[in-house]
Amino acid sequence: MSYIAHMRAVFLDFGTVSNGDLDTASLERVVPGLTIHQQTSNAQVAGRVAGFEVVFANKAFIDRATIAANPQLRLIALTATGVDNVDLAAARESGVAVCNLLDYCTQSVVQHVFAMLLALTHRLHDYGQLLRAGGWEQAGQFSTFPYAIRELHGRVFGIVGRGTLGRAVGRAAAAFGMRVEIANRPGGPRLNGRVDLDELLPRADVLSLHCPLTDATRGLIGAARLACMKSDAVLINTARGALVDTAALAVALKAGRLGGAGIDVLEREPPPPGHPLLDPSIPNLILTPHVAWAACEARQRCLDELALNVTAFAEGSRRNRVC
Repeated sequence: MSYIAHMRAVFLDFGTVSNGDLDTASLERVVPGLTIHQQTSNAQVAGRVAGFEVVFANKAFIDRATIAANPQLRLIALTATGVDNVDLAAARESGVAVCNLLDYCTQSVVQHVFAMLLALTHRLHDYGQLLRAGGWEQAGQFSTFPYAIRELHGRVFGIVGRGTLGRAVGRAAAAFGMRVEIANRPGGPRLNGRVDLDELLPRADVLSLHCPLTDATRGLIGAARLACMKSDAVLINTARGALVDTAALAVALKAGRLGGAGIDVLEREPPPPGHPLLDPSIPNLILTPHVAWAACEARQRCLDELALNVTAFAEGSRRNRVC
C-alpha cells in the first residue's frame, strides 16, 4: 500500500459520479492528498494529468498523446465498465495499467428498466395528465381508463446482450411472469438457447438492449427492424445510445408504429439542440439523462470499488484490469 500512498492521484471528472452526496473516505485512504476536479474538458486533460501517477476518470478522454507525454503515469482507474475513453493500445505500449468497474450498478439499472416499462405499460404520464386536466371529475364515475393498460405476465421479453445486466433484467422479467428470450448478438457467436434478433423482433412485446457498442451493433435498431416489431411493443435502451437510430425511433413513435420507448442513453451526450427525441410531441416516450446506473448506492459503490482496484494494483493483483 505504501507504493500507492506515495503516488500523486487526480480525479478528472468527479462531478459525473457525485453531486456532493458521496463519501470519498475509502478512496482518500488509499491515495492521500487526492486532487479532485468536478469536470475536465478534453482540452484540459493533458494539463491536469501532468505530474500524476494515478488518474481516476469516468468519461474524460485519455488519448495516446496524453499517455505519451506522461511517462510517470502508472494507473488509469475508470469509474465505469466501458473503456472506450482510453487509448488502450497506447496504455499497453507504455506499461500503464487500466482497470474498470464491474457489476456496481446492476440493481439500479434493473430498477430503471422496469420503472420505464411499467410507466409505459400503465400509461402513468397519460393518466397523470388526464387527472390534472379534470378528466377524472368529468368521467362521472369512480374510475376512468381511456388509455389501454397492459399486463406483463405471459408476454415476451426479448434481451440483446446477456452479460451481468442482461441476466439480471431477465430474472426480473421472469419474476413478472414474462417469457424471456435472448437474441444472438450481431457480430457475436450463435449460441444454443438463443434466437436470431430478426426472428425475435416480430414476437417480442418488450425489447431491452444490454449489449456493447461495436461496429456490428451500431445502428442495431433502425427503421427496418423497428418496422418488424409489434405496433404495441416497447423498446428499452439503457446500454449505448448509438445502438438505436433515434431519428427512425421518433418517426415510428409519432406514426403509432411502436407502443412506446424508454431511452436512457443517446448517441451524443448531452444531446445537441434539435435532437429527434427532444421533440415534446413524441407520444409514449420516456427519455432520461443517462441515469439508469445512478442510484446513490451504486455511485457510492463506484468509489469503494475504485479504492479496491487501486489497492489491488498496489499489491500486484490484476483485479478488474483490462490492460
